[in-house]
Amino acid sequence: MVNKLRFAQVGLGPMGVRLCKLALEKEGIEIVGATERANLGKDVGEVIGLGKKLGVTLTDDLNAALAAEPDVVLHSTLSSLELAKEQLATIIKAKVDIVSTCEEISYPWQTQPEIAKELDTLAQENNVTVLGTGVNPGFCMDTFPIVMTGVCQKVEKIRVARVQDATCRRLPFQEKIGAGCTPEEFEERKASGKLRHVGLRESSDMIAGAMGWKINDYRETIAPIIAKKEISNEYLTVKPGQAVGVEQIAISMMNGKEIIRMEFQAYLGAPESYDTVYIMGVPNMEVTVKGGIQGDIATASMAVNAMPRVINATPGLLTMKDIAPVHPYAGDWSKLI
Repeated sequence: MVNKLRFAQVGLGPMGVRLCKLALEKEGIEIVGATERANLGKDVGEVIGLGKKLGVTLTDDLNAALAAEPDVVLHSTLSSLELAKEQLATIIKAKVDIVSTCEEISYPWQTQPEIAKELDTLAQENNVTVLGTGVNPGFCMDTFPIVMTGVCQKVEKIRVARVQDATCRRLPFQEKIGAGCTPEEFEERKASGKLRHVGLRESSDMIAGAMGWKINDYRETIAPIIAKKEISNEYLTVKPGQAVGVEQIAISMMNGKEIIRMEFQAYLGAPESYDTVYIMGVPNMEVTVKGGIQGDIATASMAVNAMPRVINATPGLLTMKDIAPVHPYAGDWSKLI
């Protein structure tokens, strides 16, 4: 019998479906469990649109999904680490490695040190590796600039700008950036914490951790980008005067000087998408990905490509700066573990 890389999918929302389908396209990978709150009792293959059964029934019982002893869990449920903590702890106690798209677990050592320490200790006790990754946080505004500094003699400041046309992004993402809200609704949702891109602080902390910088002051602003004309897509129609998306700016200071600046814009109808890293140092650098890195594709790719790295990594709660660069593999993925 040929061994395969066995995974369980925890969370089958729009992103979970992408993760699951991409993993199943790879040679040598099979799914052995899956959880979600909807479509209970249905076969995963039918739920994710493969048009065939995979022999795995969707459940809302996490322990049942783990009973088949997967090598790794692809975890895609929540942005909040506080809310996802119990799920993660249950998986760790089952002695299964985790790749999670939870934004707040990408680098929680400064923002939520107690939870980070708790999960790190639990993972080490159970010989398990836990990694948070995705496109942002996970790559565009942290791993990418960190890697670019490798050719520098010294670095004094890093600025990252990410601009996305959100027209083709999934509906939950468009809702998260406030598309379709009136200015008043935007402010209400912002005040409740429901409207923001999660991860700028974590990305800033990851860069600072890699560079050996100590952030003394962190500031983040969130503002709506207002439509000047009607914009429609398959999910929404936004009228003039309503929000088409969000602009967030995060500034990290050390000893009174700005060392990291994050500029994030995501809105419907953005005339140009791009990702740019500016490094002020020796040498100065400006690196741009024209057209931008497509978020949904990249999130799924980063998570799936990280699976072998996580399975083979040292135990504990790791971040993207702690592991070797991830990449796809054209052969049998079971040979990577």
